[in-house]
Amino acid sequence: MKEIVFAGFGGQGVLTSGLIISDIAVENGENATWMPSYGSAMRGGTANCTVKYGEGIIYNPSQEEPNLLLAMNQPSFDMFIGKVAKDGIVLVSEVVDTTACTRDDVKIVVVPCHKIADEANHSRGANIVMTGAIIKLLGDHTMEQGKAAMERMFNKKGKNKFSELNETVFEAGYNYI
Repeated sequence: MKEIVFAGFGGQGVLTSGLIISDIAVENGENATWMPSYGSAMRGGTANCTVKYGEGIIYNPSQEEPNLLLAMNQPSFDMFIGKVAKDGIVLVSEVVDTTACTRDDVKIVVVPCHKIADEANHSRGANIVMTGAIIKLLGDHTMEQGKAAMERMFNKKGKNKFSELNETVFEAGYNYI
């Protein structure tokens, strides 16, 4: 069973990234849950979601000990770093300062997702960069499965006008790892 926490400011797309990963798992025949938490996110607060997936029964969909944390901003990193499982992965954007982190039992991976998205002329695609990076880091699913899930997600939202840009930044995040 894998557990991932996706965290950032409201509007950074972390809930969408979580939905994409959970969709991949379901389409792959696995069990999956997606539990959002966004309270004051509309006012700039931290939004997050927990995704769990795997072959077995998921008895508790809430946060326990994530295997991977995606922190898109400093408050998210500070809030969740202590919850990551030993030998877990902490994936952060280039705006997060990890120098004060005292954990030596997790692997910290920095991806310049905002820069990658900006260079692709898709400034709102930083979360998609990170979604590609997550798929590569965990190795449970393929790039093709990720792209298909992303297409399904944005088709459902009626926002597939950025399909080509999303694919570009997704691949960039996957290949950055």
